[in-house]
Amino acid sequence: MSKSILILGGTGRFGRHATQAFKDAGWQVRRFDRATDDLAAAMNGADVVLNAWNPPGYHLWTEALLEKHAEVARLAAQNGTTVILPGNVYVYGPDAPMPWQPDTPQLATNPLGLFRKRLEAVFRDSGARTIVLRCGDFIDTEKNGNWFETYITPGVPKGFIRYPGDPTVPHAWAYLPDAARAAVALAEARDRITGYADVPFPGYTLSGQEMAQAISRAVDHPIAVKSFQWGMIRLMKPFMPVLSGVFEMRYLWSLPQRLDGAHFAELVPDFVPTPVGEALRAALTWQGAVARAA
Repeated sequence: MSKSILILGGTGRFGRHATQAFKDAGWQVRRFDRATDDLAAAMNGADVVLNAWNPPGYHLWTEALLEKHAEVARLAAQNGTTVILPGNVYVYGPDAPMPWQPDTPQLATNPLGLFRKRLEAVFRDSGARTIVLRCGDFIDTEKNGNWFETYITPGVPKGFIRYPGDPTVPHAWAYLPDAARAAVALAEARDRITGYADVPFPGYTLSGQEMAQAISRAVDHPIAVKSFQWGMIRLMKPFMPVLSGVFEMRYLWSLPQRLDGAHFAELVPDFVPTPVGEALRAALTWQGAVARAA
């Protein structure tokens, strides 16, 4: 099987890890440069395109972004290219049944949820073979502005995390290096997939309390759970457009959730996830939290 991939958004959160994971797996990897490259020419001859185009702020989720994704879908269908699309859980809304599975109805009615539904429909309706790798919130080994590093764990050296919702309910998490390896595994299993495939990535399911306990073990230091200071963030909202989206998706932090990994396991039965303690330690080490707390 040929192994060439074009990565769109290669400098972003998912794209950086995916670039390395595909190289490590022996793929011929090219990252698309929007300043100089032509999309049609770049996609020509690629077996897989990883479409990780995603702007850094919710306020930048615009019709122009949909148009870019539509062009990728059209060219993929034309060329017989497989698309891997990193997905999130926004499409479900608060009323979708649990656990979230490939056939779970997408019931979101809020603006960001509706946008993600439209974006995914572009690929589902295009005829291109598309694999949506659906992940929970990211845990990363480098700075990327996610919730884990920016809001939840800065207090770890002082013995606490700040949790933005109900700390007793389960929440879906994805360790980004694992999610990138999952993308590789699905790309290599693509001939077992026809049409459009929604593939939830199981990752880790942890409540806020369980997250604190796991971090405590990772840093060998007691970690308490404190409430998140939403009031302070609200004061910043008029000056930071992205915060409107943050408040819109706030419900997810108190919504019990789990991504069902059964379909993923069927497609890539040999996938071995990183133990949660190891992932948390790696994420906290780059932040300096382990060294200061230990």
